[in-house]
Amino acid sequence: MSSINNKEKNFISAVVYLHNDGARAVEFCRTVAAELDSHFAQYELVVVDDACTDDTVERLRTWGKDQAAPLTILHMSLYHGLENAMNAGLDASIGDYVYEFDSTELCYPAAMIFDAYRTALQGSDIVSVCPKATRSGLFYRIFNANSHSNYQLRTDAFRLVSRRAINRVHASSETLPYRKAAYAASGLKMTDLEFDGRLTDNSGGRFALAMDSLALYTDAGYKLSAGIAIVMMFLALAELAYTLIIFCAGHPIEGWTTMMFVLTLGFAGLFAVLTIIIKYLSLLVDLVFKKQNYLIESIEKIQK
Repeated sequence: MSSINNKEKNFISAVVYLHNDGARAVEFCRTVAAELDSHFAQYELVVVDDACTDDTVERLRTWGKDQAAPLTILHMSLYHGLENAMNAGLDASIGDYVYEFDSTELCYPAAMIFDAYRTALQGSDIVSVCPKATRSGLFYRIFNANSHSNYQLRTDAFRLVSRRAINRVHASSETLPYRKAAYAASGLKMTDLEFDGRLTDNSGGRFALAMDSLALYTDAGYKLSAGIAIVMMFLALAELAYTLIIFCAGHPIEGWTTMMFVLTLGFAGLFAVLTIIIKYLSLLVDLVFKKQNYLIESIEKIQK
């Protein structure tokens, strides 16, 4: 009884993303559950089954029946991808603080799970646990250079967010295309914890997500379109000056090449700007009119 009284009283949720993780999912959930049980009096484990086609869910069911705390499995109707599936898990969680595990790769000491909570109690609403050995990708460099946040985005293994942070970002937008960027733009305090290690999970194939995030959370699109417009304006002025010089010199050139060169450059710049405008318009349509961002097939609760 005394050990229970010494545990933290905040209710904790841990949301884990799963897609064909097999045996690693059970080992990861066992580690997380053990860490939470050691430090918290009340907690829940929510796993998001993003249309797994292997034995991940069956293994979790077998393991969950022997756990003291209930295990909640969110079965998605079809494959949604990381962001939408994790948003579904966040909506289903009820904790005062929520751990977001985007991957089951355990490349950090398990003790850092509680370290993130202690850091949050010191006044941080978002705590990211990041590897030291990581390269700053092109996306992060562009994002950080053009965002209006005081905090720099970087690769992280998992994060802990307060309920206030979740409510803040949901109040600012109907949908969250990229949770990490939304947290950075929320204005709440963020802290990074580092560990010696490296993430090996490949997060490729997220080009569309990167483009959406740059358009929504930075002014990179505006700067790019403005830069293209300025370049095209100077090219047009240069062509005009060239034409006037040739005319005044008395040697006008009757050439198809020059005319086509100007027309090609002009229309290329116009289409580049229109492409960026169309991207913004499509995002506005999705954010304003698209209310249903994910489909849940069923919610399964497994307990001892």
